[in-house]
Amino acid sequence: MVGGGGREHALADVLSRTADVVVTPGNPGIPGSVTTPPEEVDADLHVIGPEAPLVDGLADRLRDAGRPVFGPGADGARLEGSKAWMKEVVSAAGVPTAAHATFTEVAPALAYLDTCTPPFVVKTDGLAAGKGVLVTGSLTEARNGVEDYLSGAAFGDAGKRLVIEEGLVGPELSVLAVCDGTRSVALAPAQDFKRAADGDLGPNTGGMGAYSPVPFVDDAMVADVLDRFVDPTLAELRRRGIDYRGVLYAGLMFTSAGPRLIEFNVRFGDPETQVVLPRLTSDLAELLAQAAAGRIEQVPTFTDEAHVTVILAAEGYPASPRTGDRIEGLEAAAAMEGVEVYCAGVAAGPDGGLVTSGGRVLDVCGRGATLAEARERAYRAASAITWPGVQYRTDIAAAASDGRGGPG
Repeated sequence: MVGGGGREHALADVLSRTADVVVTPGNPGIPGSVTTPPEEVDADLHVIGPEAPLVDGLADRLRDAGRPVFGPGADGARLEGSKAWMKEVVSAAGVPTAAHATFTEVAPALAYLDTCTPPFVVKTDGLAAGKGVLVTGSLTEARNGVEDYLSGAAFGDAGKRLVIEEGLVGPELSVLAVCDGTRSVALAPAQDFKRAADGDLGPNTGGMGAYSPVPFVDDAMVADVLDRFVDPTLAELRRRGIDYRGVLYAGLMFTSAGPRLIEFNVRFGDPETQVVLPRLTSDLAELLAQAAAGRIEQVPTFTDEAHVTVILAAEGYPASPRTGDRIEGLEAAAAMEGVEVYCAGVAAGPDGGLVTSGGRVLDVCGRGATLAEARERAYRAASAITWPGVQYRTDIAAAASDGRGGPG
């Protein structure tokens, strides 16, 4: 398992049900963490968690060395590495998505923005750790964002090419599909929360929480997502000579005109992974090995249990997170009934405990017979964990747990 965040902790935890798992570089809160470079680990299967090493071609280097890999090569990883290229691919595939245009110069970008109606959506073309998306109802803020992105002031080279999209309105949905180059199978759907503050306010983040299952989504809707969004994209990639073996994560919005693609990611979602994979009743290691070999035979199965994860973030996240604060109460929270705590941005403290080392520090996951029970357990555990400046949203899964939040 390559990576060292909460997503990789959850992946390793589920994979370890049927396999011996080594995590590199991991972190002090993830069992099995080692500092050995991925290329030097002799494993039956390499699973690459984060997007950056995929875009950088790690899967290609491992495959060239004869290693079985779950994760796309650099060519397929461009779906996330370049939002402009992703839009080109899905448009060629006939996938329903937002109207958009790509720019490298300020003047034409501002002129195009002036023709749009709110909400205004401005995205970095390159990787920005999930933070390179500006969604605002203010034209002035959108114009300032365009100038900050293209100048490099906001996200460096990642923003010097940007995409302006039609603003879509409606509930969001995340569907993670496991692909073997020709076939896809869907995992259980999830819904995540990107904004930093309650009520979907504040800046975009890498994700502040998630839940699964999603009450308004049935098996037919998931099948429709594969038929209309994932499989046509796989076919277009094959047409371009790209053998895509890994996760294709479809971020969708249910608009008044029907579902539309917001984005494709090329790895397991974070924090969706933390609420989807623990619900598996089938063998994740076998499924990923089949996909890596180009022959998915398994149809994944899931428990009816609900899972809710709440992200505990450092003070100052997402702009400038404070680090080095001692984390208290983690063991007590993890010992609570129906609770798992996945470690993301943590480091070893001077006295053997854990300290904060990143923006999103811990993923506190509650499970239960209902979303309401899972949510209560997640927040009870979250309230037991402290450090100076800890912050988290208090409304994760609130609408879904009491029957609100569907597509209407």
